[in-house]
Amino acid sequence: MSKQLGRLEARLGVRLLTRTTRRIGLTPEGETYLARARDILSLIEVAEQDVTAGRGRPGGLLRVNTGTAFARHRLIPLLPAFFDHYPAITLDLGVTDRRVDLVAEQVDVLLRTGPLGDSSLLARKIAGGGRVVCAAPAYLDRRGWPAVPEDLLAHDCLVLRGLARLTAWPFRTTTGLQTLTVHGIATTDSAEALRDMALAGLGIIRVSAFIVARDIAEGRLVALFEDEHVSEEVPVWAVTAPGRHRLPRVQVFIDFLASNAAKW
Repeated sequence: MSKQLGRLEARLGVRLLTRTTRRIGLTPEGETYLARARDILSLIEVAEQDVTAGRGRPGGLLRVNTGTAFARHRLIPLLPAFFDHYPAITLDLGVTDRRVDLVAEQVDVLLRTGPLGDSSLLARKIAGGGRVVCAAPAYLDRRGWPAVPEDLLAHDCLVLRGLARLTAWPFRTTTGLQTLTVHGIATTDSAEALRDMALAGLGIIRVSAFIVARDIAEGRLVALFEDEHVSEEVPVWAVTAPGRHRLPRVQVFIDFLASNAAKW
């Protein structure tokens, strides 16, 4: 392998790997070459799937990545029905709230909520939803129930770390739209952890409604300012790299999620 890599680097006239006594890593040129090579392999796989279409149901390994809250409350409950429909497909599910490089990490489908940045990747909207402001009864009994949105500025409002837009909570008032920049005693990088903090009585949160719908229905959390709160749409996206979206196992997975979105 070392000789083959050396011949490849000599032919290209660039270094693809950096080598030390302790580790080997990709150079910027190596990262570019690897990404393009993976794209080519994906196209070959698509071509093979196209010419063998009709010989059987979609199969193979499907690599999916999504956030912790979406995995727990939306995706995983649907998986038994998905595997009933497509028993030849196996799933490698990555669950993380960090930013994922879909190409570098060889992910077939990236499921994310909220706005997407400009990208050469392909994105399909499979569902929508809104946000809700809520807190545990124990917190409200201890700190007092906010009477008007401005009261939130004196409360512990818990937010996701690193997302400045999520600290700006919009409300309708008699004078028009008002955006409050909130703060609290804790932040986290996980929406699921944010829910757990609210359940523990640490403060007030504003999250996607699907994360706390059952907690509100069963009284563990209380929705606040339902009339005043501006609950902008929180779309759910299925993101794929060009080429991989044509793989039958990718197509049927995204179609399955979209067709079941009404159950969410």
